[in-house]
Amino acid sequence: MENIDWGTLPFGYFKTDYNVRCYYRNGKWGDIEISQSEYINIHIAATALHYGQEAFEGMKVFRGKDGKIRVFRWEENAKRMQKSCRGIMMAEPPLELFKEMMIKVIKLNEKHIPPPGHGAALYLRPLTIGSGPQVGVKPANEYLFMIFVGPVGPYFKEGFNPVDVQLIHDFDRTAPNGTGQYKVGGNYAASLQPAERAKKEGFATVLFLDSKENKYIDEAGPANFFGIKGNTYITPDSKTILRSITNKSLRQIAKDMGMKVELRPVLKEELKEFDEVGACGTAAVISPIKRIVDRDTGQEYKYCTDGKPGPISTKMYQTLKGIQEGEIEDKHGWNLIIE
Repeated sequence: MENIDWGTLPFGYFKTDYNVRCYYRNGKWGDIEISQSEYINIHIAATALHYGQEAFEGMKVFRGKDGKIRVFRWEENAKRMQKSCRGIMMAEPPLELFKEMMIKVIKLNEKHIPPPGHGAALYLRPLTIGSGPQVGVKPANEYLFMIFVGPVGPYFKEGFNPVDVQLIHDFDRTAPNGTGQYKVGGNYAASLQPAERAKKEGFATVLFLDSKENKYIDEAGPANFFGIKGNTYITPDSKTILRSITNKSLRQIAKDMGMKVELRPVLKEELKEFDEVGACGTAAVISPIKRIVDRDTGQEYKYCTDGKPGPISTKMYQTLKGIQEGEIEDKHGWNLIIE
């Protein structure tokens, strides 16, 4: 195996040895296929290419200091993929199939699981696409479910360090009654232009407002938003927001820490009331925010004034990472240990 510098891995594609695939044809899922190819043969009229029948997940696998391999909350990802598939009328991979393919692809690529202590993980990308052909706007009759993997470093190059975020008004991530609650490619396509503009203007990512009234906090680019006010963990609730499994886990950790948790609509004006704010998701875990700048008005909201992440965000981050890596007791049974 090539000599990998685990400590400097970007969050990007990394070629590994194997991926796994399974087709849904004639009303049922077939046999699991193992492939060494990075490519798929796809019909020119596949619905994934024309009508956006595509849903994906992001998961992480960790090797602990005890040598054990842990997958974090896989069932939540599998259930969310099923929800996304239902939302855009695709065949849903059964939980048992998801688990079998996940374990198989982890074991086949075990040498690519980073050792502990480098802030790296093996990233899993489960993906379901409409592979069957249609020219009319309707669901496919055939689907392909696959999982590929690769070692990754932190999502934001800053790692667990405060970032600047741009609040925007002139782009919507999703429609009010659209696909925001599903993990589908179209939502991310809608975020590319404002995200690239924000990066050129010196920000790590964007903060979207709700697309109906433009006054509630929606998503933080590719992640969920949260704020800490006193002893309360607050995160937006809306059917346009993706249900982050990291956010769900942080809410439980906050309760374990004796904090109050509020899942509710969050007005833009509340940004000035928070002690700490951050973005959270599988890729970033927690990305603390030091400054939010409203692109329209120029108004700034400042946090982490000493340049360091806030104490509550830090404790939550360390706790979640500790559970994922086997350093802290997994009292909620979140990890699956791969023997």
